[in-house]
Amino acid sequence: MFSACPARPGRSGRALQSPEILFFSSPPFLVYEAVPEEFIYSVNRKILLGASVFALIIPSAIADVFPASGPVIGGKKARIYSAGQAAAPKKAPVAIKRAIWAANQLSSKPYCYGGGHRSFDDSGYDCSGTISYVLGAAGLISSPMSSRDLRHYGRRGRGKWITIYARKGHTFAVIAGLRLDTTPYDNYTGRWAPGWQTTDRSPRGFVARHPVGL
Repeated sequence: MFSACPARPGRSGRALQSPEILFFSSPPFLVYEAVPEEFIYSVNRKILLGASVFALIIPSAIADVFPASGPVIGGKKARIYSAGQAAAPKKAPVAIKRAIWAANQLSSKPYCYGGGHRSFDDSGYDCSGTISYVLGAAGLISSPMSSRDLRHYGRRGRGKWITIYARKGHTFAVIAGLRLDTTPYDNYTGRWAPGWQTTDRSPRGFVARHPVGL
């Protein structure tokens, strides 16, 4: 169920810079969109106006770890379109799109206790490492956080686009209607690994938090 963390690989590639839609895909509702790096900093400046204490702009060197492009669909909810991959809502804020595209990258990563805590860029991830990764991709934190830290992150309650559920020993998130978790929660019969889950999970026992403005 648990695995030791292997050595970290090099960076997964530099972020794309073109803001244009790249190409149409199958199924026909799916398109790929690229977001310029400066867009994420613009989002951060708006968040800073409401919460300058904790909303930080991530350095460009860190931002290069995360994808700046990915699939989008119409509407306000994300949708799983293939194993481990989700399309971001076209109407979602840039930060949310980037969080979803980043979560897609984790579908090939194993569960690793302590993974994703020394650095956003790791070879495996645990629950809080997973959530930290997508928050980092969204430009909402500058370094990984633990489950304990996430219990006090942002503001209390559910967010419009993203809600982080944290308790002692575990955390997961719901982003644009999809659950990002490292446990399947379906009688624990599935594989432990970071990724999108198709079932709902009870928030009982968890503290709900959300980033300001999202």
